[in-house]
Amino acid sequence: MQRSEIRSELWRPWPVAWEVSQGLVHYPDAVARMDAEVAAIAKGDAPERVWLLEHPPLYTAGTSAVQSDLVDPERFPVYPSGRGGQFTYHGPGQRVAYVMLDLKRRGSDVRAFVAGLEDWIIGALAEFGLRGERREDRVGVWVRHETQNGEDESKIAAIGIRVRHWVSLHGISLNVAPELSHFTGIVPCGVTEHGVTSLQALGLAATLEDADRALAKGFARVFGPITRS
Repeated sequence: MQRSEIRSELWRPWPVAWEVSQGLVHYPDAVARMDAEVAAIAKGDAPERVWLLEHPPLYTAGTSAVQSDLVDPERFPVYPSGRGGQFTYHGPGQRVAYVMLDLKRRGSDVRAFVAGLEDWIIGALAEFGLRGERREDRVGVWVRHETQNGEDESKIAAIGIRVRHWVSLHGISLNVAPELSHFTGIVPCGVTEHGVTSLQALGLAATLEDADRALAKGFARVFGPITRS
């Protein structure tokens, strides 16, 4: 796929810092770090950054979260989040990517940015031979798969962002091999008609490192080169 076939206005030639954290990062620590990075990027004191990590099991509530969608409030810690969207789950085996890009330099178009995030994930999934799809009425990336009752579709990646001073916060999460039963404590993103899935559940023995390589390749195709930090 050529850049011009994706969203050329988002692609820029300067490198984005690409950071991968080992171990589990607590959510409040991640938010504090992300806030500081975004403030520095907005001032021109730091490069754009993508930060890949894992969280311990937790739920986050986006700005559109409906309290009744928190089915089991005692199961894991619940954190309010400034990102858009509703309730979502983060936990081991899921790759979270916090995306801190200067959108003033990338078209100043939030809708195009969200579509670019979808393109990124779809490109990464293609590295595993999967066809990721977007839905006009649902945020995130979806995959079709066979079930005992025929074909169904499930969410494999979530998207939730916020923009501050035209710099993006939060980002995406890709289900590599999380414990999918942990999603039952919420109504994920408010969607009741379809479930969630993962690379592992689809029969792919992918590691987080495998996912990181696919994500790095897909990101560079949509947004431009990276430099590992």
